[in-house]
Amino acid sequence: MSASPAVAGETSRFYAATQWQLMWRKFLRHRLAVLGLIILTIFYTIAAFAEFIAPYDPYRRNTRFIHVPPQKIRFAGQDGFSLRPFVYGLKQELDPVTWRRRYVEDPSQRYYLRFFTRGDRYRLWGLIETDWHLFGVDGGGTLFLMGTDGSGRDLFSRIIYGTRVSLTVGLVGILISFVLGCLLGGISGYYGGTADLIIQRVIEFLLSIPTIPLWMALAAAMPKNWSTLQVYFAITIILSVVGWSNLARVVRGKLLELREEDFVLAAKLAGASDLNIILSHLLPGLMSYLVVSVTLAIPGMILGETALSFLGIGLRPPVISWGVLLNDAQSVSAIALHPWLLWPGLFVVLAVLAFNFVGDGLRDAADPYQ
Repeated sequence: MSASPAVAGETSRFYAATQWQLMWRKFLRHRLAVLGLIILTIFYTIAAFAEFIAPYDPYRRNTRFIHVPPQKIRFAGQDGFSLRPFVYGLKQELDPVTWRRRYVEDPSQRYYLRFFTRGDRYRLWGLIETDWHLFGVDGGGTLFLMGTDGSGRDLFSRIIYGTRVSLTVGLVGILISFVLGCLLGGISGYYGGTADLIIQRVIEFLLSIPTIPLWMALAAAMPKNWSTLQVYFAITIILSVVGWSNLARVVRGKLLELREEDFVLAAKLAGASDLNIILSHLLPGLMSYLVVSVTLAIPGMILGETALSFLGIGLRPPVISWGVLLNDAQSVSAIALHPWLLWPGLFVVLAVLAFNFVGDGLRDAADPYQ
């Protein structure tokens, strides 16, 4: 009995699919991986359009609104239900017990939420000057979705801007470590001998050094008069120098298996150079493993930058990153009085989890025995 045309067509497409197409189909069946991919897509979209999405200039200080708690977006108030979301105005009061200044809602002032509003001027991607923002409130009102910091700056806008730095430092860093890991791991696995001995001892030396003290020592060596851009790239290089060793070991182990295959011997007999054999024949054979390793290494880069900036020896103000923002929440008293300063930590957790979910999905999709 012959199969139906639909089944036959699906079967033919399955057998004609490339390795990447089969990986993609299997990846889509991993629900957590798909969720992680959606979260990362949202994050990188935010990073690309941070100026437009943020309702305020992240450097704008307002001494009238220092350490304001997050404002609630409402659909109902004292006057009943409203189809248009709004926020109440804010007024200052003194706490009769602690004598601290606090902010309370003023129901007599209602400001409606609007999309595509005008606000602080900015240059999108440094090219297009405009003052359009994704959302905001009526003139005279405030919209502090995640509160403000000790200088009266909108924390939500600063987190949006920090997304760009914290997520791109991982990508740039992993690009450098990817090149170093593939190159040195390829040399170690393909040639063996003295080259393998030297490279493996270097890797073991790097892995034996405690990670945080190593980062602290390298970051502390940067001159204090460097610009924020120089510090940014220096942090990237530091994270890359430390992060290439694990990938190099993966590449070495795979090349030790593949270098004895018949296709490698055929390439040698055809006159291919060693570099061409490594780049064109060996590394593509383990590309799926490299993709997984890179995906799982990016969270380490993000956490490394966050840890250095949190300790005050990485990126420094006026640069905005999640680690720099978390630096304001170092003391227990700051967290107890202003717990919303921990919001950047939530974004770090979400980004790291999303990368790990995607890495798990890619690992399962690349496993031929699953």
